[in-house]
Amino acid sequence: MNRKKRVLAFDLGASSGRAVLACLENDRIRLTEIHRFPNEPVSCGGHLYWDVLRLLHEIKTGLRKAQAAGGFDSIGIDTWGVDYGLIGKDGSLLGNPFHYRDKRTEGILDQAEALIRPEELYQHTGNQIMQINTAFQLLVQKQETPELLKLAQAFLPMPDLLGYFLTGDVSTEHTIAGTTQLYDPNYGGWSEEVVHAFGLPERLFPALAQTGTVKGIVTESIAKELGIPQMPVIAVCGHDTQSAAVAVPCTDDVAFAFISCGTWALFGTELDHPVMNEQSAGLCVSNEVGFGGTVTFLKNITGLWMIQETKRALHRKGQEYTYADLEKMATQAEPGQRFIDVDAPAFSAPGDMPGRIRAWCLESGQPEPADMADILRCIYESLACKFREALDEIETCTGRRLEKIYMLGGGVKDGLLCQLTANVCGIPVYTGPDEATALGNAAVQMISDGTIADLREARTIIGRSVTVRRYAPEMRNAYIYDNYQSIFKKEM
Repeated sequence: MNRKKRVLAFDLGASSGRAVLACLENDRIRLTEIHRFPNEPVSCGGHLYWDVLRLLHEIKTGLRKAQAAGGFDSIGIDTWGVDYGLIGKDGSLLGNPFHYRDKRTEGILDQAEALIRPEELYQHTGNQIMQINTAFQLLVQKQETPELLKLAQAFLPMPDLLGYFLTGDVSTEHTIAGTTQLYDPNYGGWSEEVVHAFGLPERLFPALAQTGTVKGIVTESIAKELGIPQMPVIAVCGHDTQSAAVAVPCTDDVAFAFISCGTWALFGTELDHPVMNEQSAGLCVSNEVGFGGTVTFLKNITGLWMIQETKRALHRKGQEYTYADLEKMATQAEPGQRFIDVDAPAFSAPGDMPGRIRAWCLESGQPEPADMADILRCIYESLACKFREALDEIETCTGRRLEKIYMLGGGVKDGLLCQLTANVCGIPVYTGPDEATALGNAAVQMISDGTIADLREARTIIGRSVTVRRYAPEMRNAYIYDNYQSIFKKEM
């Protein structure tokens, strides 16, 4: 059967966004990027914000271009997690959404602990407790701008907010709700216990939209403005990590891990039910909602952020390098010499990343990097070791051996990172699609109307549609993790 379908996937990451036309034909999905745009935060008045109206403008531009390129049948939007906008009782947006790297949440975890014990919070939500999570952002908002919460009808996570601008629909899709630390994965709804503990108004929490259903229809005014039909906006996996997980090209029954690697790296595996116990809480492993009733058991890890910031630091000095240049530079440094904790707060903010790495190495008694090659090698190896740490922790919590890793997203383009990950983890790494989130977004749109039967068939089609490369573990770098552990005195 030669099925044909055209859908439009908007995939917005923490540094860029894209509009991608996905065409299903001959049991393969072909992607055509028709619009790409930067997603840069704006610093104003001592705070860091997302330029959400610019993002809406770019989405409109993508819709116009997609229509000019032959049209499409539906729309899906996925974004990063945790951030949100407030919608007023008159339907207006109440201020620009804050960026998760804004400093206003610093110290909020101590205040939150006075309201609900961390172990209790984890038992209700299954989320890794991080100050950037929506629950803590709303708690700060309640303290600093209570008048806005009084005016608000609802809070909407970013993909739902952008969908609201197109359709007027006020609802939240399950996978993006699962990033908020306000959602109970056992119950499958908002956690009343956490909402009440934080003293948040219940009216803020909108109805939940089932993943894979029609979320709303493009309004008549938007359709007329852009010259497009009034078409459905599908509740795809709004969280980009979960859209990427849909695109894992694995159809056998072998237990796998995946790394959705962009600015952040989400290292996880797919389960049938949450794992929420003292051990998983102590290891800070999150249970996030996936497509089709699955649970993604994962660790949030700083991903390519440090490479990106190093590139920007060099740019500010007038030194222009591509990411391929930086990768090649890292291969020229001696391996296994110095390590950092990529998740340390010292590396979370924009700025002089090379200088911070030098300072960390000196303060921890390691040799100072001699040049940029040493700095880049340090980042790569530290990130691969963090992946191994996450692998061990997830295997410990689940009691099952993971036999292979799928690298998804921007990380698949980085052969050094893929090979180091295989070497350090001791299991093969397979590259999934670099545009995994867009493919997963598109696949859910096609599942929603029955064009594709289910998740398994979607993964089979995606496997046919992309080139999968295998990186076998090499023993020559196996000692790196031992060196890493000796620096941080890990007891695994």
